[in-house]
Amino acid sequence: MNKTVEDPVCHMSVSETSFATEYAGIRYAFCSAQCKERFLENPHLYVGSPGRKAAAQQGKQIIKQRRMVLSAPLDNGQTDIVKRALREMMGIIDICIEGKAIDIRYDLMQVTAGQIADRLASVGSKLGNGWMERLKLAFINYQEECEIGNLEVDSGKRCH
Repeated sequence: MNKTVEDPVCHMSVSETSFATEYAGIRYAFCSAQCKERFLENPHLYVGSPGRKAAAQQGKQIIKQRRMVLSAPLDNGQTDIVKRALREMMGIIDICIEGKAIDIRYDLMQVTAGQIADRLASVGSKLGNGWMERLKLAFINYQEECEIGNLEVDSGKRCH
């Protein structure tokens, strides 16, 4: 029988074998590939060091909002496909699609703009007529990576 442990990214209870990985000699388990990927990209956001709690252990959230402006609006069916795909992701707080604009609010501690862009690219092929390229816009920026680096415990990363 598997023991239950806490996913360090989203704090869900999961089986100790679920999406398991080892980091710094300690075994971690995750609820999804997304949480495992998020952890492996910046483990020091989720595990601290002796005497210092990591940002996630302190309960920090970094709420971001990104707006994408499309060359043409999505129809109702396409809107439903995009919203459903994004709502399946951990860390997505709100999605608003009006006209040519897609506004997405998310917690950077749980999901990155890169992960969102990848999901949009994968769903774009289901929409037809070149939507994959339209949805995969320049969605990631340098400032977001700086914020991640500055939150890490002992990461050595800093923005200048």
